[in-house]
Amino acid sequence: MPTIVLSTLAPATPEACFALSLSVDAHTESMSRSGERAVAGVTSGMMRLDDTVTWRATHFRIPFRMTSRITEYEAPRRFVDEQVSGPFHRWWHEHRFDAVAGGTQMTDVVRYESPAGPLGRLADRVVLTSYMTRLLERRSRWLVGALAEAARTMPDTQ
Repeated sequence: MPTIVLSTLAPATPEACFALSLSVDAHTESMSRSGERAVAGVTSGMMRLDDTVTWRATHFRIPFRMTSRITEYEAPRRFVDEQVSGPFHRWWHEHRFDAVAGGTQMTDVVRYESPAGPLGRLADRVVLTSYMTRLLERRSRWLVGALAEAARTMPDTQ
């Protein structure tokens, strides 16, 4: 089963990173290139434990629908979303937020299994793992930018 691990330093608190990562609106904005949008379940605002969202997006010029559920929720340290229905045989995505000097180390761990047995495993090796890694990197860059912008526009309370 392919596993993707991506770590990104964000200039914000774990609380801010956790909240933004659970925002359906932020996810939609960060994935605008694929036209990803929430069409059922929680379609706006912040998700919580057991919430579901159904996403519609186009990847490889093919329209997809995927419903995921927040199955673990330990604010502000981590949460897990898992596919309930959609294109993967299995999709498990852990989001971790650890306080470090300079902000928060955000870590994404994704384990997935493509459908179609041997053909799916071949697609993983040839295309899908690198494609999914680039999507996660793009989302992480967007989150860092949004968190940095929020920090710049926050009034100084000192």
